[in-house]
Amino acid sequence: MSVPQIRIPAIYMRGGTSKGVFFRLHDLPLSAQQPGAARDAILLRTLGSPDPYGKQIDGMGNASSSTSKAVILSASTRPGHDVDYLFGQVSIDQPFVDWSGNCGNLSAAVGPCAIQMGLIDAARLPRDGTFTVRIWQANIGKTIVAHVPITNGQVQETGDFELDGVAFPAAEVALEFLDPADEGGQGGAMFPTGNVVDELEVPGVGRVAATLINAGIPTIFLDARDLGYTGCELQQDINADPGALARFEAIRAQGALRMGLIQSLAEAALRQHTPKIAFVAPAAGYTASSGKRIEPGDVDLLVRALSMGQLHHAMMGTAAVAIGTAAAIPGTLVNLAAGGGERAAVRFGHPSGTLRVGAEAREVDGQWQVTKALMSRSARILMEGWVRVPGDCF
Repeated sequence: MSVPQIRIPAIYMRGGTSKGVFFRLHDLPLSAQQPGAARDAILLRTLGSPDPYGKQIDGMGNASSSTSKAVILSASTRPGHDVDYLFGQVSIDQPFVDWSGNCGNLSAAVGPCAIQMGLIDAARLPRDGTFTVRIWQANIGKTIVAHVPITNGQVQETGDFELDGVAFPAAEVALEFLDPADEGGQGGAMFPTGNVVDELEVPGVGRVAATLINAGIPTIFLDARDLGYTGCELQQDINADPGALARFEAIRAQGALRMGLIQSLAEAALRQHTPKIAFVAPAAGYTASSGKRIEPGDVDLLVRALSMGQLHHAMMGTAAVAIGTAAAIPGTLVNLAAGGGERAAVRFGHPSGTLRVGAEAREVDGQWQVTKALMSRSARILMEGWVRVPGDCF
């Protein structure tokens, strides 16, 4: 007996170098309006997961961690905030949704999408100018401030802001990630071990130096030279090497354990979204994936990061926050790769080009505090209407 499909209002958006399906909480079926199996099942089916072929052909996903994402928005009941933002990283080939962290790229789309969904009173919008949307990031309990451009009373989406990793220019959305260091949320203090550099003993790999930081998203930074890399690698250099991917996952699991994010190494397989793992190197010239030439003087350092077990084609927004934060604190591997000293901002090279990120850091009673991290992205609605899923999928 066949079961008809149901349709759910949704908006398909690009935010930064990611894409995702955005839902309004109260448009979801009642059983999916709270965390649990029904919600996960709907998001998995929407994106086309789990897909043993790894292609997500029967869904909205595009077979990469950057595009297998879902967002749930609702008007915020939290004082001083406009919208609550919940992010789900949908596994491509496994039946799970990882709710353990934020997506910094899609953070740029939250403000524009909330306005489009009617979650913000249109009477508050200026006819022209910038509208500030205060976002409560529900996964990690943090505030993000988005500065959304408005033209003729509508969100401006087109413009001349160029973002490496995105083919076409668009309007700039400036983001502030307030108090990005995780003090008692996902994993404790900014440096959960109390050190700016630790040494991890990884079976099959050996000893590796690592900066373990909670800022934007829990992240493990490594020195490219310790791994035999230059920092100029592109996606195929890492993703086509199963041995390299296995080594990175082994290091990531040990780092997650040291950070207190998991209690046993086996848990790492079910916590793919966090922590992220990245490697850094001093500035050098290379040719980006687009063919654009990056000269040593264009950047302060090089960073390559993995997401969901694969080298990212550009840079995750939350990892960029971690980069900016770590760069501002003397002695971290990121800071040392950038040349050391105190820094308010860095421009780093990634596989698709460059990105600038800033952080306001200060030392108080021997402890480093970061009040905000800043960067710009862009966002655009690609499609709006309804997604359809089989009525028995949840």
